[in-house]
Amino acid sequence: MPDTTPLSPEQLQHELATLPGWEVREGWLRKTYQTPGWPQTLLLANTIGYLSEAAWHHPDLSLGYAQLTVKLQTHKCRAITDLDTALARKIDEVVLWRPEPGSPLAGYPKKWIQA
Repeated sequence: MPDTTPLSPEQLQHELATLPGWEVREGWLRKTYQTPGWPQTLLLANTIGYLSEAAWHHPDLSLGYAQLTVKLQTHKCRAITDLDTALARKIDEVVLWRPEPGSPLAGYPKKWIQA
C-alpha cells in the first residue's frame, strides 16, 4: 500500500521548487493549464484522467472553454502526499511534451497547452 503520510511544510516547499507552475491553495496542490480551445481542453482532461486511473490516484478537475485546473490531494488523509507530487510530475511530463526540433513529428501548428 502506498505511503499516505502528509508532506511536511519543508518537504512541500522542496517539492514545489521542482514543480514549475504548481501551487498550494486551500490544502490542494493545483495548477491551471491554458489550451487553444474546447477540443484541446477535453483532450487534456482525458489525458489526465487516463494517467490518474493508471496511477490509481484521482485529482479534481475544473474545465472551462480554454483552461483546465487540476487539484491534487490524497483523499484518504485530506493532505498533500508523495502520491500527489508524483502524479503532478507525470501530468506535466505528458501534457507539456512537444516534438524536438528536427523531429519527423511536426507538432500542433497553433499555440498548444500552456502551463
